[in-house]
Amino acid sequence: MSERKKIVLAYSGGLDTSAMLHWLKETKGYDVVCMTADVGQGEELSGLREKALSSGASDIFIVDLRDEFVRDYVFPAIQANAVYEGYYLLGTSLARPVIGKAMIDVANQVGAVAISHGATGKGNDQVRFELAGYALKPEIEVIAPWRSWPYKGRTDLINYCHEHNIEIEASAEKPYSMDRNLFHISYEGGVLEDPWFEPPEDMFRLTVDPKLAPDEPESVEITFEDGIPVAVNGEVLGPVALLEKCNELGGKHGVGRVDIVENRYVGIKSRGVYETPGGTILFHAHRALEQIVLDREVMALRDELVPKFTKLLYNGYWFSPEMQHLLNFMRDTQKGVSGVGRVQLFKGGCRVTGRKAKNSLYNPEYSTFEADTVYNQADAEGFIKLNALRLKLNTYRDRAALVEPSPEVMQELADMKAGFIE
Repeated sequence: MSERKKIVLAYSGGLDTSAMLHWLKETKGYDVVCMTADVGQGEELSGLREKALSSGASDIFIVDLRDEFVRDYVFPAIQANAVYEGYYLLGTSLARPVIGKAMIDVANQVGAVAISHGATGKGNDQVRFELAGYALKPEIEVIAPWRSWPYKGRTDLINYCHEHNIEIEASAEKPYSMDRNLFHISYEGGVLEDPWFEPPEDMFRLTVDPKLAPDEPESVEITFEDGIPVAVNGEVLGPVALLEKCNELGGKHGVGRVDIVENRYVGIKSRGVYETPGGTILFHAHRALEQIVLDREVMALRDELVPKFTKLLYNGYWFSPEMQHLLNFMRDTQKGVSGVGRVQLFKGGCRVTGRKAKNSLYNPEYSTFEADTVYNQADAEGFIKLNALRLKLNTYRDRAALVEPSPEVMQELADMKAGFIE
C-alpha cells in the first residue's frame, strides 16, 4: 500500500475544520497535518493538539505568529497609511498572508504536497490564502472543501460530524460571524447582511460604547522611528506589547469602530463592522508626524500609491512582485519619519493635538504671520501670475468661441454640411 500524500490544513478545531480534517483523510485519502496560527485571536489554544490527533490528524503545528504579524505586516501598513475604501484598516487582510506563509513553511517541513483551508467560495480569504501559497510554493496543490464537497451549510456539517463520531461543540449559529486578531475584530454575515441594521451594542469586544466611555479625554503620545511605532507615552515596547497597549487605550474610549459596505475582489458587496482601536491611534499619530517631516511632493506621490497598495493587500497580492516594490518604496519614504505624534481620545473620537520631530521641515520663521526676514512676500506676485497664465488663456479662448461667426464662415459651414448630406 502506497504512503498517503500529506496535506496541511489550516485548523481551528471548530465545526468546519473538524469536518474537513475527517473528509480530507477519509474521502480524499490524505495524511492530514494540522496548522493552527496564533495571530492574537484570543481563542483558547489548549486542547487543540489532543482534539486534532483524536480526530485523525497525523500531527499538528501550533505556530505563534503574533510578533511576525505585527512587525512584518501591521507596521508596514501603518507606514503606508493603508486604508481600504476610505474606512477599513485591513485587519483581516493583513493576517492572511502571514497565515498563508506559515502553511507553506509547515508544508515544506513535513513534505506536504497540498494545503487546505476553510474559506468559502464567495469571499476574499480563499484568494488570499491561495495566492500566498502559489507565490511561495508554485507546485503546491490547494484543496478548498467548500468549493468541492457536497455539503451546503452548518446543518449538513453537524450531521456529517455526528455520522462519523467527530467531537464538536454544536451550538446555535451566531447571528453574525467574527474574526479576531491582534489588530482588529471583524463582524460579518447574519443579521449584519442588512446594511440598514444597526449593530447591537453587545456585539463589540474591544471597545466600550462611546456614550459610556470616560467623561475626561486622554492624551496619548506615539513615538516613531522611521515610521515604525516604538513607544507609547514614552514607554518603549515591542511590537505585540505596543499594539496591545494601544488597543487597551483606544478600547477604553470607544475608539476605532467602523461600519462599511466594501467591495470584495470576487465582485460582491459585503457589509463589515470592524473594531480597530489601537490601529486607529497609530494611523492618526503617524499621519500627524508625517505632516511636519515628509516633503510635500514625496507625501503626494506616496498618497497617490496608497489606493494601489491597499487594493493589492485587500485582494491577496502581498507576495506579488509589484507589492514588494511598493513595500520597498513605502519603507524608503519613511526614512527620517521619526518623532512623536500626539492624539486625544474622547467618546469614540481620536483627534490629533500635536506632533514634534528633530528633523521637522516645519519652520516657524517661514510660517509665521508676524514680521519675518526670510520670506519676500512680493515674490508671490510673479508666482501667482505664472500659475494663472493657463487659466487666462483658457478664458480668452472661450470668449472667442462665443463671438458670432462672419457671413463667410457661416456659408463655409453650410457648404460643409451640405457636402456631408450628399
